[in-house]
Amino acid sequence: MKTSELHNLDLNDLKKENIALKAASWVSRHNVPFLVITAGMVVMLLWAGSYKMTVPGADGIVPLVDNSPLISWHFKVFGVYPGSDLIGLTEVVAAILIIIGLFKPQAGIIGGAIAVVMFFITSTMVITTPGALVAVNGINYMSFLGLFLFKDIINLGASFYLITKFGHKAVLAQRKTN
Repeated sequence: MKTSELHNLDLNDLKKENIALKAASWVSRHNVPFLVITAGMVVMLLWAGSYKMTVPGADGIVPLVDNSPLISWHFKVFGVYPGSDLIGLTEVVAAILIIIGLFKPQAGIIGGAIAVVMFFITSTMVITTPGALVAVNGINYMSFLGLFLFKDIINLGASFYLITKFGHKAVLAQRKTN
């Protein structure tokens, strides 16, 4: 069953279905995944972005940035505190564009694309940051730092999801005006 089929199920048809299918149809009709992911992404980006504009926030990302082959040049070019401010500002801009995307979907596409680049870079830091893995009885596990970085793989997927949802909304809006 396609998502659109689940979304369009008639409530009378659902009387014959089980409770799980009824719940799934309700979630689909009310666009719950999009709303939760959008709200979560906006709060996280605003909060993390503004924190990176503080001294403790900037100091906290130094080992992550310094050990990343994709972005280690950043602090060398801008310095730690201005460089961290730029990273934080990028996160805040992405969040604002995602909020604007609720009304103008093309802005949400741009905000999602910025988030994709950010989360791709931070996802690779799991591999490059010392202390992200810890050996226990000869087996490597992700440390708290590794798990903290690994969550950005989920954020990467959520950012791609937002791009597709905002893209769909932009296409529908464009069709209305034509």
